[in-house]
Amino acid sequence: MSRVLKTSGFLGLTVMMVVGLYMAMQLETGGNAGWLIPGHAHLGVLSILAIVMGSQVDALNVVGRLRKATAGLYLIGQWMLPLAVWGVSATGIAVIGMSTMLWGLCLVISMLLMAHQAWTADSRDSAGPGTVTPSMD
Repeated sequence: MSRVLKTSGFLGLTVMMVVGLYMAMQLETGGNAGWLIPGHAHLGVLSILAIVMGSQVDALNVVGRLRKATAGLYLIGQWMLPLAVWGVSATGIAVIGMSTMLWGLCLVISMLLMAHQAWTADSRDSAGPGTVTPSMD
């Protein structure tokens, strides 16, 4: 799942950059791409966090169902929140905007699961060069 999170993060950053180029082109030609700004910002930040999450699920030794839940909820939120923001900006349909609460909740739950793992994980459970000793906390 860490590979999926990292890949999703880099893919999200790529999409964000393409959208940014489109927005710049629209500004240069007198077009209006203002409706893309909120989703562009959300996708950028959430994609950077996906890369961080991909590293941390390994570093914190998140395994099993907890790993699947953490990664799955995060991936859903990473993509659906910006899409919903773009959808409501483009169409004005309020129901799409209300769905952002659901996608945001997916992200919050994922972060709470990671926070719980960070708080309760024994540093001896971690392996590799990223191992943190209690004195480093």
